[in-house]
Amino acid sequence: MLNHERLPVTGKRVQLMATCLCDAFYDDVARATVEVLEHLGCEIDFPEGQTCCGQPAFNGGDWVASRKVVRHTVKTFQGDCPVILPSGSCAAMLFHGAPMAFEKEPDRAEVEALGRRTWELADFIVNGLGVTRWPGRCAKRVVFHRSCHTRGTGTGDAVLQLLGSIDGIEVLPFGEGEQCCGFGGTFSVSFPHVSANMGHLKLEHLRAAQPDLLVSADMSCLMHLNGLAEKEGKPIPCQHFVQVLRDALKEAAVTA
Repeated sequence: MLNHERLPVTGKRVQLMATCLCDAFYDDVARATVEVLEHLGCEIDFPEGQTCCGQPAFNGGDWVASRKVVRHTVKTFQGDCPVILPSGSCAAMLFHGAPMAFEKEPDRAEVEALGRRTWELADFIVNGLGVTRWPGRCAKRVVFHRSCHTRGTGTGDAVLQLLGSIDGIEVLPFGEGEQCCGFGGTFSVSFPHVSANMGHLKLEHLRAAQPDLLVSADMSCLMHLNGLAEKEGKPIPCQHFVQVLRDALKEAAVTA
């Protein structure tokens, strides 16, 4: 279980960690995150020195290298306010993986302190700020992929709570909804054929629901599934959930 002790949210000043995936592939997810948090009245700090959460090296077994990255992250995100990430995977690394890597390290307490301030974005919106309904409109049939790293956290239910509250959205059930997409970070590199087959199976179940849009809280899952779908010649529209929230706000502004 990934549930972790967190400090209560007492204000709306936050630090945003955009993650490597936003930096390299999904810059619009970072923009949408800022727009959504500002809509909620948050004051956002974006530490310029931020790099990576340390997960790639951690998953690959190089915990020495991972600890170097985590120490940099701890130094970069100093303070008391919540650290928000639009990635369940990266958030779980900071509050679950990193303390494991620092179990015998003298500075473990600092790592754990950062973990207690770390929130995945949807979890923060619903369970941190108490926002359970989202304004706007989105007339689409969507399927929501729960990523493995968000199991045992509030993320999945929080995303479904927000999506289901948007006027016009229909959230569709599909087969084997808890099944992994097959990406698994370095797993997809070490076992590419197994990873791809898992992804193709996931896509079969998703397509059977005949959705307009595939939504997830993890960009890595979206990147994997979208890449496989395009290679099959059967692309499926994909969005991070925060892009759906942002676009619903824009639709409301247009129709107002």
